[in-house]
Amino acid sequence: MTKRTDAMDVSTAVAAGYGNEEAMARAIQSDLFERIVHRYHRPVTAFIYRMVGDYETALDLTQEVFLKVYLALDRYDERFKFSTWLFKIASNHTIDYLRKQTHRTHSLDATEEDAENHPVELVSPEPSPERQSILHERRTIIEAAIAELPLPYRQVIVLRHVAELSYEEIAHVTGLPLGTVKNRIFRAREAIRKKLLRMGIDGTE
Repeated sequence: MTKRTDAMDVSTAVAAGYGNEEAMARAIQSDLFERIVHRYHRPVTAFIYRMVGDYETALDLTQEVFLKVYLALDRYDERFKFSTWLFKIASNHTIDYLRKQTHRTHSLDATEEDAENHPVELVSPEPSPERQSILHERRTIIEAAIAELPLPYRQVIVLRHVAELSYEEIAHVTGLPLGTVKNRIFRAREAIRKKLLRMGIDGTE
């Protein structure tokens, strides 16, 4: 599936049969969309990849997401952050895809506490060369742990640590109460932490 994102100039639009005002609107929208793709393609792809675990599938889904975004630009509600609106589309589309692939409805058992007090660092800042191999192995284990999470927990942990959305933004994207978002993030972090500990890795490093 391909979608032309080059800015359509006014003369081209008029030649295609659009009036001047409509041509200008289409040119502006096309230029805006090109800038949106340039800014958000990488983070959206990263988010979807962490959700589905396959890079080629992530690229295909990303392309489909941006097509949906383009078609829905005129319905964007400026009361919300654009990135939140975009990731809501990306999240919903990815969830729909995953639900068609499998149905996993497991729960995670953990003590309910404020998720903010139990971080699991998914990204380490600028590791020294001698630690790169260890950190690469740790990231691989974390990614595997994320992939094993039940879908509702995987969704919120990836929105938090890959898309870097706030708890409030995640609540808006998922339609969940804020308390449920925090609880699921806490449980997801605990599941990841336990997997790291079983592998002999301290999840608080």
